[in-house]
Amino acid sequence: MNPLTSSSTAERAAPVPAAEHPAAAQHGTGRRTAPSPGGRYARLVQLAGRDFLPVAFVARLPLAMLTVGALTLATAVNDSYVVGGLAAGAVGIGSALGGPLMGHLADRLGQRAVLLVSALAHAVAIGLLLVTAHASAGPGAPAVPLLVGASLLVGATCPQVGPLARVRWRGLVGGNRRELDTALSYESTADELTFVLGPALVGLLASVVAPWSPFVLAAILTLTMVTTFAVHPTRLAVPSVSREDRRRAAARPVTGRERLLVLLPVLGMVAMGAFFGAVQNGLNAFGGEFGIQSATGLLYAVLGISSAAAALSVAWWPPSFRPASRWVVSSGAMAALSMLFLLPGGIGPMLVVLLLAGLPLGPAMVTIYTIGGDVARPERLGTVMTMLASGVVLGSAVGAALAGLLAETAGHRGAFTAAVGAACAMVLISAALALLRHRER
Repeated sequence: MNPLTSSSTAERAAPVPAAEHPAAAQHGTGRRTAPSPGGRYARLVQLAGRDFLPVAFVARLPLAMLTVGALTLATAVNDSYVVGGLAAGAVGIGSALGGPLMGHLADRLGQRAVLLVSALAHAVAIGLLLVTAHASAGPGAPAVPLLVGASLLVGATCPQVGPLARVRWRGLVGGNRRELDTALSYESTADELTFVLGPALVGLLASVVAPWSPFVLAAILTLTMVTTFAVHPTRLAVPSVSREDRRRAAARPVTGRERLLVLLPVLGMVAMGAFFGAVQNGLNAFGGEFGIQSATGLLYAVLGISSAAAALSVAWWPPSFRPASRWVVSSGAMAALSMLFLLPGGIGPMLVVLLLAGLPLGPAMVTIYTIGGDVARPERLGTVMTMLASGVVLGSAVGAALAGLLAETAGHRGAFTAAVGAACAMVLISAALALLRHRER
């Protein structure tokens, strides 16, 4: 018997006193606590405990710091934007490859074991990156292949806190659709905020201390906060699948329709990531034309603010507005509003466009995660959640690369056409899923 599997099964079954943690109490007894008088988001604290939200929020910060951190470090030590781009791209590719593998292992071995091992491996990978960044392949020549390889390893080992937190919420809410919408709305908002705060931390530390300092902070946060998240009692709420159920599920063939139902949300996240990457590069080109290229991150943060606010609103959307329909409507709004990026000729109008264009993004992400969890088999929930998150990372790299090529020939408007294309692709993908779900009825 696999010792990791055995310990994971034991930890899920281990009783935790109700007074010690509400999440563990709910999971252990099967009873639901009374609704919180503080509102729907206060209910999340009641379900998971007061410490879970801050722990899970801070634990996902390292992932938000990695791409920009690798770009900053590699550019500084090599004095080359090309090498910086290669390092940042390697982090993205590593995360896109390692994320689903981590989710698969979490499904089989339990989240605690996988997160603890990945936290340690990630800290070691960061140390390796810092060493290779300052190593030399010859007199004064940085070891670029080693640097890119270490960046790939850093991305591949980064703990997938956000997707695995969503898996926990599905167990914590116990099938309550309203509470699930609230939890996933919060998670999307947390993702948005960390991906605004992460690059800001990198910029601040790199300029005030040194380009290597953001990675030191990332390693400290990984070893402390990811470890805390790994052992948090909410892990007990993850739906457990017995070995017998897993054998039966493995014996049941996966149909083409099932594969398509999972593939479409993943493709939707790739399109979403491509939109993000294209907008980032479009804003970079836009800022360059106005002499404010260094403010690209601040401009992009405006998009994240409206997206995060709109994501929170999903908790109050009517249950009759089903996820498939929500995805079609939000992606249609994305496509329509993305065309506004082609219009601004100044900073003020661009800020207005960013606020408007961000409104459908949060609801779209909440909805895609909801659909992905709905169509996933219980024994593959972690795998699907991490595939969705990896889709965003992969799409961002593709969108940024395509927008960069278009910006070279057609300026910022050319770059923004890549964002429009990604939003239109999202419409087609959402429509395909809605049609497929409609035929099931």
